[in-house]
Amino acid sequence: MLSRTADNLYWMGRYIERAENNARILDVAQRMSMMPSTPEAAATQWQSVVTISGGDETFPERHDVADEQSVLAFMALDADNPSSIYSSLKAARENCRGIRHAVPTEVWEAVNATWIDIRDMTEAQIRARGVQQFYDWVKERSSLFRGISVGTMLHDEAFHFTRLGTFIERGDSTARILDVKYHILLPQGEGVGGATDYYQWAALLRSVSAFRNYRSLYGAEVVPLQVAELLILVEAMPRSIHHCQSEIVLHLDALAERYGQKHECHRLAGETHSRLKYGKIEQMFDQGLHEYLTDYVERNARLGAEIADNFLLNG
Repeated sequence: MLSRTADNLYWMGRYIERAENNARILDVAQRMSMMPSTPEAAATQWQSVVTISGGDETFPERHDVADEQSVLAFMALDADNPSSIYSSLKAARENCRGIRHAVPTEVWEAVNATWIDIRDMTEAQIRARGVQQFYDWVKERSSLFRGISVGTMLHDEAFHFTRLGTFIERGDSTARILDVKYHILLPQGEGVGGATDYYQWAALLRSVSAFRNYRSLYGAEVVPLQVAELLILVEAMPRSIHHCQSEIVLHLDALAERYGQKHECHRLAGETHSRLKYGKIEQMFDQGLHEYLTDYVERNARLGAEIADNFLLNG
């Protein structure tokens, strides 16, 4: 497969996933904003959304304060923000357009129709429709893309590169969401696992579609350490870091079998996967959860760079 085609497929998967992750982050922030809080706490909540998306440097150039209106404008429809939902869906469409020969017609139609729908949306239209409905629409379009991709694409190199992009992006997002919750939102002077507002933890679980899964595994009481364990170590949880890393290894191994060789990206993916497979949440807390998650985000970024170097156009 040409590296240009692999590059388009990989980034198509990443950008679709990024749009969904942004919708999930905004959704949970919106739900949290409905709870009584001080102005300082509300500002911290919305600033955390900017931090999760990596917009700490660019956001202040466009907005004076982080609140519901400014963060929605920045994260949803800002064409100058490369990580906004608008920009992500536009980039996904452009990548898909470049490899229409490599994907089924249904995949192209799903991606293109999503872009056409959001292309002319305005913030006023989103608010008139309801912001929750907008977030649900983004998640549904992403789910549609995944379902069509899995159900119609040959499970060959094109499929593996698309799925690699999906899980590299998803693992990064889960780590950032969990890190911001512990490191920024936890009240000052209060240790991890202290007397926090448990509604926040439930909202966090809902942001990654894990609330019912959590209750099935751990019961009704929301315990911060168990939330972290679910989102980091439980492989059966579709948005956990362990699950994402297992999928990355699976698709890299499939590519290695097709190409007859392994690269540095295979070693890095296997090393990180082993740490997750045999790790214990208590050890991660002893190390410092923020430090562990920061290390994972850095490892994931390095893995993405190695994948690009070994397979993709810019490698």
